[in-house]
Amino acid sequence: MSDTDQIVVKPVSNAVGAEVDGVDLSSPLSPSVLSTLQTAFAAHGVLFFRNQSLTPEQHIAFAESWGRVVVNRFFTPVEDYPQVAEVRKEPHQSINIGGGWHTDHSYDEEPALGSILCAKELPESGGDTLFAGMGAAYEALSPGLKETLSGMKALHSSRHVFGEKADMPEDVRDRLKNAESATQDTVHPVVITHPLSGRKSLYVNPGFTLGFEGWTAEESRPLLAYLYEHASREEFTFRFRWQPGSVAFWDNRATWHYALNDYAGQRRLMHRITLDGEALSA
Repeated sequence: MSDTDQIVVKPVSNAVGAEVDGVDLSSPLSPSVLSTLQTAFAAHGVLFFRNQSLTPEQHIAFAESWGRVVVNRFFTPVEDYPQVAEVRKEPHQSINIGGGWHTDHSYDEEPALGSILCAKELPESGGDTLFAGMGAAYEALSPGLKETLSGMKALHSSRHVFGEKADMPEDVRDRLKNAESATQDTVHPVVITHPLSGRKSLYVNPGFTLGFEGWTAEESRPLLAYLYEHASREEFTFRFRWQPGSVAFWDNRATWHYALNDYAGQRRLMHRITLDGEALSA
């Protein structure tokens, strides 16, 4: 029996995400298992795994089987593991990290391939994460709007989110660092050809996109607002309910995500590793 025969990949929605059974992420992956996961990752944008309970070492090893780890310069790292970032909210804190639609590292010239998030401590209820599929969102646009967007580029930045002048509450700023390093501005196509699947995908996001290249902020705002409202429609999204030992691995070129902040007075701790990507093309 092949080591891939026990793997079951079950789509969780028509637009984004699949749950994967039959894989132990704590052990080294064979080339055939990794190939199966890569195919599923390209097809679905997010892979969800249950009952994994990875140590930081195992988390890092799984990530490195996909590519080079990017050390996030803004998140507080797990002690002794600079590759692993903490995504944490304490009971006394009111603001969470990632509490709005975004995609990680779009402000980099070579945006991250993906992020691997492991549940460590969960609230008794709440704390789910929403995901949205940008391939499905793009495909549902009208032919006329697709034609308009086809030659456009957009400016992405980290300054207004992580920078020294960012409008950030103190209880969030205490969990982040290196605000002086938030100087990244870059331009990407508004519609990309996904490097793995070849699928056209919408590549703007409410968290880090400032406007369209050659347009003023005022001119950009109405069209961006329309695209954001369109891409976050229910039919393009999926709500992932975390359980102890859950792992989510999402493609930052094909999806958005949104960490819900609905667990006041409870602690939530996640470990995240981000993977190096490549320049994106239309």
